[in-house]
Amino acid sequence: MLKLLCLGDVVGTEGVSYLESGGRLRGLRTKYNADLVIVNGENSAEGNGISRDSAERLYDCGADIITGGNHTWKRREIYNMLDDEEYLIRPANYPAGAAGMGYVIADVRGYRVLVMNVCGNVYMEPVTPPAEVAERILKKESGRYDIAVCDIHAEATSEKLFFARYFDGKFSAIFGTHTHVPTADICILPGGTGYITDLGMCGSMNGILGVKTESIVHKFTVRTPVLFEPAKGNCKINGAYFEIDEANGRCTKAVRVEA
Repeated sequence: MLKLLCLGDVVGTEGVSYLESGGRLRGLRTKYNADLVIVNGENSAEGNGISRDSAERLYDCGADIITGGNHTWKRREIYNMLDDEEYLIRPANYPAGAAGMGYVIADVRGYRVLVMNVCGNVYMEPVTPPAEVAERILKKESGRYDIAVCDIHAEATSEKLFFARYFDGKFSAIFGTHTHVPTADICILPGGTGYITDLGMCGSMNGILGVKTESIVHKFTVRTPVLFEPAKGNCKINGAYFEIDEANGRCTKAVRVEA
């Protein structure tokens, strides 16, 4: 079995430090004997976005591939790294002029694993529909990969479920990110795709979605712009673990991860 560990949005330095501290991410990798670790890093820099420093720290503490989302391009310092580093990917359905690539084919124990990243449309930026782009990529790379998995970074649960059902049997695993709240619907779909609507987040549980409560209260009451300061303490790691049959690409085990 190919063993895949996927972690939800890492929030700020607090989230990155928690993965690093005491070798937590490496410990999880050992616990699950994971062959491939995918981490969503689009909020891993302070104030959201991703920085070169936060990306390098995620790699150093055990991530193999870092996926992104709608905040990927917030910091211009990451643009060159997005273009140069193949294992740092961003949503594939943004225009071609955006820095970075939307998927990578990684060699994992001799198997070619296509890891894709797409963004949803509902309550998000009006980019190309994710299913349209995903179909195009799968067709383009047909015969060049053995197993395909996808991080769909989206707000609406219905859009994520549509995407999963539409591609059931074409991806071995589909996992949602963006909402920072883990869902209770992890399952294996009829066509053999492991699925969860949202992995949750890695960071402080003391605020609201990893941000200080005061910042979010201001946003919802005063409604003027406010700096989103990261919350501190009481950190958790949220994600999912999938086992994939290398012979047919079907998911055989899908469980939530909380640490």
